[in-house]
Amino acid sequence: MAVLTINDTSAGGRSVSPGTAPRFSIARFGGRWLSPILLLLLWEAGSRVGLIPERTLAAPSAVIGTLFGMVISGELPSNLLVSFARVAAGLIIGVTLGLALGLVAGLSRSGELAVDPLMQIKRTIPALALTPLFIVWFGIGETPKVALIAFGTIFPVYLNLYSGIRSVDLRLLDAAKSFGLSRWDQIWHVVLPSALPQLLVGLRYALSVSILVLVVAEQINASAGLGYLINNARDFMRTDIIVVCLMVYAILGLGADWLVRSIEARALIWRPSIVEQ
Repeated sequence: MAVLTINDTSAGGRSVSPGTAPRFSIARFGGRWLSPILLLLLWEAGSRVGLIPERTLAAPSAVIGTLFGMVISGELPSNLLVSFARVAAGLIIGVTLGLALGLVAGLSRSGELAVDPLMQIKRTIPALALTPLFIVWFGIGETPKVALIAFGTIFPVYLNLYSGIRSVDLRLLDAAKSFGLSRWDQIWHVVLPSALPQLLVGLRYALSVSILVLVVAEQINASAGLGYLINNARDFMRTDIIVVCLMVYAILGLGADWLVRSIEARALIWRPSIVEQ
């Protein structure tokens, strides 16, 4: 009786017999975590032997202890809510304006001539460069912080929506016209769904920009928020608190990206995937 042998060419030409379990691969299951864990261990070891002074950078164990202490005392959650409210207010304003301007410029030639030159001028002006001017206009309260976030998040949404609308396949529009769809029905059923993938890309970018702008905006005479905690920690050389706040900023960014990815998975379920599972 012949013995069946399967040659697995995807495994570098190695032959794999039936019933043989695949070997455990560190690179496959833990490779992505290996270097970060190694870095944390080296960081902790350097702190314990005195190579990294506490005033320069607190040890990971000290950072974790500070994190738990700030959470239990309520200091971190209360300031996190303040920062979250600033980001939410700025995003609502910026995304709304970006959507409105993108629709006007994308759906109308006259709208493009009126809106796009101004948006291109806005693109060349860094949002953070307007900080002194916003302080002069709005004072040092909450308004300049929210305005900076809104200003920074308008353009990513506008540009991606505008580009998505102008990139709609003309054959789809011709098919919609042949079915007798009105101009509004064409926009609602063809143009906007086709532009949705690029709009979500713009939204992801806008969320990332909002976190980056928040870091600087909260340095403007803040009396609460993550930036307020960082300023106080800097004055008292508390590097552990600074690292905790930086970790929270990073988690906010990752959470925002996860939120848009979740929306994308549901809203674009009709889109075929070119990436194998």
